[in-house]
Amino acid sequence: MKIGLNVILLYAFTLAALLFSAYKDRKKTKKAVLKGLKSLNNILPQFITVLVIVSIVLSLFDEALMTRILGEDSGFLSTIGAAVVGSITLIPGFIAFPVASELLRSGAGIVPVATFISTLMMVGIVTLPMEIEYLGKRAA
Repeated sequence: MKIGLNVILLYAFTLAALLFSAYKDRKKTKKAVLKGLKSLNNILPQFITVLVIVSIVLSLFDEALMTRILGEDSGFLSTIGAAVVGSITLIPGFIAFPVASELLRSGAGIVPVATFISTLMMVGIVTLPMEIEYLGKRAA
């Protein structure tokens, strides 16, 4: 796997910002890092579960089936289906966009995938309780 220059620059900037923060106030930096690790620990089970489910689904559906169900020529029904699935599915954005990329590579059409992502990112009845729990009422 080739790591691009953008990734290297992003990591370098993040490390520099962390070191600068530690230089300014070591105690606050430690508190922030621990809080971030705690958040990661809370999200990790959901993240792994979604990755496993997506991996299984992508391994079960070959490219021909994916094209038939979500392809450009699959019609308006595939867009409606993608909207329904997106509105009731609980997938965080940092997982949804790589999933969309894999769907497109597997032969899915742009319109159904865009519809899926759009409805997925909107706050729905299914996701609202979790967003309130993690982000608070004001942010959700």
